[in-house]
Amino acid sequence: MELVISPTAVSCFKNDWGYNNGDNVRIFVRYVSGGTEPYGFGIMKDDPMDPAALVEAERVTFYMENKDVWFLDSKQLKIDCINGDIVFLVGEA
Repeated sequence: MELVISPTAVSCFKNDWGYNNGDNVRIFVRYVSGGTEPYGFGIMKDDPMDPAALVEAERVTFYMENKDVWFLDSKQLKIDCINGDIVFLVGEA
């Protein structure tokens, strides 16, 4: 599992969402609906307890806990900002 954060996403987190240098951003899997893709990603400010993937980008730490990486198996998760919205792009690692 690989975690990639674009510079545009970091800028969005800092300028639009109010995150600061030294903050920790947890990316987690959550149930969103009973449709064809019932799971999605959530974001919250939190401290790592058992990180499986961790990357620092412009002095902000982004991570996923071990209990959440099952959703990505051996894939790459790229977090980007497109038209002012944070997007999650899953691809091959």
